[in-house]
Amino acid sequence: MRIDYSLLTRRTFLNTLLGGWFIAFFSGVIYALIKFAFPTLGKEPDFVVLNANDFLDIPPNSVKPFAWGGKVGLFFKKADGATTALKGLCTHMECNITYKQEDRKFYCACHEGWYDENGKNIKGPPPKPLEFFNIRTEGKSIIVFRKGTKVELSKG
Repeated sequence: MRIDYSLLTRRTFLNTLLGGWFIAFFSGVIYALIKFAFPTLGKEPDFVVLNANDFLDIPPNSVKPFAWGGKVGLFFKKADGATTALKGLCTHMECNITYKQEDRKFYCACHEGWYDENGKNIKGPPPKPLEFFNIRTEGKSIIVFRKGTKVELSKG
């Protein structure tokens, strides 16, 4: 049955409404199953444990990348030998940054953003400084963790 001056029949309208409901329902079910199967997908860790032998021997004024969840972290040894770790993503659009040894600055090639060696944004579109992590050395391990995070490793 078609209502006068209507482009749709009642059957077409109800079938479309029912089909939309099924799509929304099954999309929710699939999303819940994916989140159940991969609960840490897309999340950054609070800390990572690195092998100290791989990172402490890098030359001064250089960086070495490590995995920070699904993103890049950079272990940075300054020219004076001090070490630190930071997230290797630009604060503008989260592009990977690189360290320019000759300039002693971090560079984001996506939009030509520059940071000094302390992570302060000095040129280009980045709105805020780089995110630095705390580091702690325990035996043959380096623990890189977010500021304010309490790290307790299991003794096993």
